[in-house]
Amino acid sequence: MSKVVVFGQGYVGLPMALRASAMGHEVIGLDTNQDVVNDLNNGKSHIDDVSDIDLSRGITNGYSATTDPASVAAADVVVVCVPTPLADSGGPDLSAVETVGKTIGMHVSSNTLCILESTTYPGTTEEIFLPLVSRGELVLGKDIFVAFSPERIDPGNETYGIHNTPKVVGGLTQECTQRAIEFYGSFVDTVVAAKGAKEAEMAKLLENTFRHVNIALVNEMVRFSNELDIDLWDAIDAAATKPFGFMPFRPGPGVGGHCIPVDPSYLSHRVKAKLGYAFRMVELAEEINHAAPIYVAERARSLLNDCGKPVRRASVLLIGVSYKPDISDQRESPAVPLASRLRAWGAEVSYHDPHVPEWSPYGSGEAPLRSVELNGSPDLIILLQNHKAVDLASISDMRCPLLDTRAVVPVVEGVHRL
Repeated sequence: MSKVVVFGQGYVGLPMALRASAMGHEVIGLDTNQDVVNDLNNGKSHIDDVSDIDLSRGITNGYSATTDPASVAAADVVVVCVPTPLADSGGPDLSAVETVGKTIGMHVSSNTLCILESTTYPGTTEEIFLPLVSRGELVLGKDIFVAFSPERIDPGNETYGIHNTPKVVGGLTQECTQRAIEFYGSFVDTVVAAKGAKEAEMAKLLENTFRHVNIALVNEMVRFSNELDIDLWDAIDAAATKPFGFMPFRPGPGVGGHCIPVDPSYLSHRVKAKLGYAFRMVELAEEINHAAPIYVAERARSLLNDCGKPVRRASVLLIGVSYKPDISDQRESPAVPLASRLRAWGAEVSYHDPHVPEWSPYGSGEAPLRSVELNGSPDLIILLQNHKAVDLASISDMRCPLLDTRAVVPVVEGVHRL
């Protein structure tokens, strides 16, 4: 088994590090946050998908965390799982990848396999990552081996995790690909070889662009369906009975998380920068999905007006402010622009979320909100996420108008869907 260093101990890096450790690898999780490292070494997890028990089991298996990059020197495999948020230019902010690449280059030993998992545009592994980790001295395919493998973590998914989600790999040479296959094959059930690193990079963007575009389709359809008095959810359920040629996507308050709202922009930016023309499908999808929370706000204002209540000084309760059900992750949550728009109109916004005890939708300069109990009588409730821990019956008992953005509450008097 190999000595492995995993840069980044967040939603991607930590579960992978623990899985590799469980299968016999000697794994060090490397992170720049000393507090996170201290907590990890003390068996305290900071992400939803890894319990303290899981982490303690990993420590027993030999996993440890550190901030010391010198650990790279003894590694057989180095995996990079650092964030690549959107830059102001619209492309990925590769500063973390570049910093880690330089760090690896300072310490890496000959014959090491270096794998980039951070999502980015096609060409990054070859054009940016390779020169940094090789220092311009180590010969690719002889002294150093470099590959890209897109992360496929789905926070909160109880069915698919690291071990049973197929892993795509693409190396800069065939030997690089083969080494990556052997590494991931030691702890992942299925490993799929792409033609090369660019194809593996594109596969990740294709997966999330596909979802982004199809979510935008139904998020636009729900608007005119409402005006035409059509239950779009019922139409989707009916269409989904077709056993071929259709995949159901359902509308909602917007898209969130670390992938769908961000990844397609990498490809759009790359196409425009490299080829000089627009990726129009993605740009339109971004326009529609970014507008979805504002549409929810407009529907909320309309419902309040129907009740003879102006939005100014109306009490609005948001239920579920994470970006998906049953997790605490709030990255790119559509609840933030929704709350901001409602407050700008003068509404008094509160929220209930059993997974998010404290929430800062208006930025670090203002005091955070705290989750409230499901009682009282707000002027309007907006259901954003259908957490299992939220009792839908108790919402109905509050006897106030409800805007259900997930179509999970039976439609009775006072209940409205998007």
